[in-house]
Amino acid sequence: MTGEPGGYDCHRDHGPYAGVAAFLGRIAADRPRLASRHQVELHAIAPWLDRAARPAAEEEPIRFHPARRTAFLAYGAAEFVAAWAGTLRHPVTVRFDHVGDADETTRELLDALTRRLGSSPVRLDLRDGGAREPVAADPAPEATRAVLGDSLARGFYHHAARIARRGRATVTPDGDLRHWWAFTTGLATALAALERATEALDLYHEARAATDDPKITMSAAYATAMLYARHLPAADQDPARARHWLERALHLAAGLNDPRQRTLSTVFYEQGLALLDAKAGEPARALRLIDDGLARLTAVLAPGERPQDLARLRHNRAQVHLALGDPARALADLDTVIAHDPGNCEYYVDRAALHRAAGRSQAAIRDYGTAIRLGPHLPEAYYNRAVLQQERGRSERARGDLECALAIDPGHLDARIALVNLLVEHGALDEAEAGARAGLALAPQEPALLCTLGLIRSERGGLAEADELLTRALTGDPELVEAWTNRAAVRFERGDAAAAVADLDRAVALSAAPVPHYNRGTALMRLGRWDEAARDFAHALAQPGLDRGLRRDLRAELARCRRAMAGRRPDGD
Repeated sequence: MTGEPGGYDCHRDHGPYAGVAAFLGRIAADRPRLASRHQVELHAIAPWLDRAARPAAEEEPIRFHPARRTAFLAYGAAEFVAAWAGTLRHPVTVRFDHVGDADETTRELLDALTRRLGSSPVRLDLRDGGAREPVAADPAPEATRAVLGDSLARGFYHHAARIARRGRATVTPDGDLRHWWAFTTGLATALAALERATEALDLYHEARAATDDPKITMSAAYATAMLYARHLPAADQDPARARHWLERALHLAAGLNDPRQRTLSTVFYEQGLALLDAKAGEPARALRLIDDGLARLTAVLAPGERPQDLARLRHNRAQVHLALGDPARALADLDTVIAHDPGNCEYYVDRAALHRAAGRSQAAIRDYGTAIRLGPHLPEAYYNRAVLQQERGRSERARGDLECALAIDPGHLDARIALVNLLVEHGALDEAEAGARAGLALAPQEPALLCTLGLIRSERGGLAEADELLTRALTGDPELVEAWTNRAAVRFERGDAAAAVADLDRAVALSAAPVPHYNRGTALMRLGRWDEAARDFAHALAQPGLDRGLRRDLRAELARCRRAMAGRRPDGD
């Protein structure tokens, strides 16, 4: 396969994933078994491959994806292409045209392919020019609105914003209020998803100035409330304003003529109040709202109708049960939620956390695996599964999951820290140092990475650099026990036992763990303070679950202290 004779046209006028979707579709047709292992991402990028799917905008209710999901899709698609490339016997060149004018989704996926394919037999020929394929776009507002709805439902928010702006340019609130509002609220939704919530807020203010239509002002009030509750920058969020706009939306909902729609809208908006109550430390009040809403929804819905709406409320209730300290009820709700809406990865992540907290590691690993498949490729699920794998002694599996998390999201600091520490534990200092420095390039003052890099440099004899790195770590986090302990070891190695003891005093004040006491006892012996050293060794020996080797060393050092205090020279002095 060498691609289309004239290359794949990636121009944004052809929509999200233009060009690359066709390329992936050809590989899928050629390697159906391989494609079946990447079904979620391929169907999201090239929906025509899913013959059973309905258009995303026709799903009821529409599920809105986080904007960063496109990075997860790009990772999965790149893995798919890399697996295909591994089966090739001869080099292949694939040409993509109009890359400079491509949609953000296309460029993101091409970047992922470029990184992943590396020295494989597949070479990407990326061009800004090339022949243009004609675009037969229907200029009617109904057609533009359908394209906008599909882009929002699939989580392609840059494209949705362009389409919404194009639609707004063709209509006015005076001439076609229905379509103007559809394009305005669609643009606001896309901007909020792209972390441009302040611009979205301006659009809702514009809508209120343009019309007093009760349904539009009701929807705008609720959307404004959610911007103040969760989407605006943290400094601009305002629970009081959010509550004001929710109460406005509820007042307008109470005036709806259709009793069924009145109930649906009221229950939906009251979930916003429940969110605010839970955030304000009033989970019992939130629970009453959710329970009441579920009862009213059940009364107006037919059996099997709108299962995702019911699942959403039960998911909210599970989180409130957790806040009330009732994980058993939270788990029961999540089990029901997943039964009603088994395709939502978020629910599996939440249930996995409950299993993990209860010590059901295998059940948690299974749920994280399902979340990874459905997400697809949620870096947080990879990270959490890695932690569990490491706890179970499966270091290689843990490393694989951490590497996946970082391939998808290089800025995932928790995964970076965990991988670097895992590499240090296994003596892979070159890789660990490279990983720590890569993390610090993104977060130069991250204390945990500074601490681990300081440990690595001390292991390699760079004691002065290690001291400086560990000091920076402690500046960022004065309660980081490992940094106090590691800097003490460096200073002890440099011959400054008094400074080492001072650092270990801080470590011991922060942690009852045996190692800081053992290290301080060792430094105190260097200073001849045998009675204090003996107390540290005795304290460490009294801790439960000691490693056998550490227990042996502690007993030996304690005996040495006692001989010294009895006036006998210790062995080796």
